[in-house]
Amino acid sequence: MPLVYLAALLLLFEDWLWDLGMRLIRRVVAWPPLRLLERRIVALPPYAALCVFVLPAVLLLPVKILALLAIASGHLFAGVAVIIAAKIGGAALVARLYVLTLPKLVTLAWFARWHGKFMDWKNHWVGRLTAGAAYRRVRMLSATVAATVSAKIRATARRALAQLRPGGLGERGSRRPVRLLRRFIALWRARRR
Repeated sequence: MPLVYLAALLLLFEDWLWDLGMRLIRRVVAWPPLRLLERRIVALPPYAALCVFVLPAVLLLPVKILALLAIASGHLFAGVAVIIAAKIGGAALVARLYVLTLPKLVTLAWFARWHGKFMDWKNHWVGRLTAGAAYRRVRMLSATVAATVSAKIRATARRALAQLRPGGLGERGSRRPVRLLRRFIALWRARRR
């Protein structure tokens, strides 16, 4: 039973990474050189598209191995940070490349057959997992935790903004940091004109 909860947690985490990656990539591809690169990727022939699709996994493998070596040599924080960054960045890149290359990849008979089998298998197991009570409990718990964390972040941001408003620091609070910040903003705006 604990493995079912772990699988549910991993599924939610993977869904979150996929959504985060897609949002991140949508913002990044607004840059004109990347739009041009995307158009070139879409125009690739099937086997070149397959190489482009596999490329992130090949390039990120050495990075993850180096992160594991960093962890093994006592640099736990740096190693874990690199693995998390590689996972998020890799998920974002693979998600976008999947969307861009899939129309060409399914023109390959062997890819279309294995992709169809994999998607059927995945949908079967994801369906079984999401229909279970463990998934519903983990999802409810994660939504509760996310709402709590989000509320705390909003409250902290409100307090920080209240301190920047005139009179926000109270009678005994120093106004100097606020004045310096406002002066910096005014200079920065004047310089941009």
